[in-house]
Amino acid sequence: MADQIEGQVRGAVDAWLRWLPRWQVGTARGRTRVCRTCFGSPVAAAAGFDADVPHAVQHALLNRLRHLVDAEVDAYTTRNLPLVTRELRRAAEAEASGYRPDEGLALEFDGLDVDPEPDPGQPFLFTLAGLAAEDAPSARAGAAAAEPEFSEEAKAALRREVALADEHAQSVGTALCFALVEHRERIHDAVARLVEPQVDELIAELSRTLEPPS
Repeated sequence: MADQIEGQVRGAVDAWLRWLPRWQVGTARGRTRVCRTCFGSPVAAAAGFDADVPHAVQHALLNRLRHLVDAEVDAYTTRNLPLVTRELRRAAEAEASGYRPDEGLALEFDGLDVDPEPDPGQPFLFTLAGLAAEDAPSARAGAAAAEPEFSEEAKAALRREVALADEHAQSVGTALCFALVEHRERIHDAVARLVEPQVDELIAELSRTLEPPS
């Protein structure tokens, strides 16, 4: 598995390096909500990212790598964990209908907020997340109505399979972090060449704007 993960990580870093020249600091926007993909991520530490690297730059790589872990865990689950596979399929079918603005996005943007941060005193007429939520109650109600009864034995078996899936995810994540460390220099050089000059220019521009008139 390690060799396979190493190749996939190399491919993900290569794809991120091809995308990075298109990133512009002027298109970045502030956020008040914590990104669950990036905040406190050991993958960010393995990549050598620090707090000065803009979130969108980090997210573009970390989300690609998250999809690698998800795909490997999904494949393992399908091969070895029939109970978890059945429950995941049932949940996917319950959520299949309705408007999903966060699906089908490029990996660099998948997982980011679909709406801008609200401006106090200037409410939106509508939000994409709000439109998507309109279908959520009926989907959840249908899922709850269709939920089967489990015996204690079946519940125990399902818990064992979930534990195995978690263990495999941890193993894949650890292998991915070790593989990513080998690409730290490439990542650092790209950030220094393509990101830091834009951030420095923005800070300099803000400093000029905030300077008191002479």
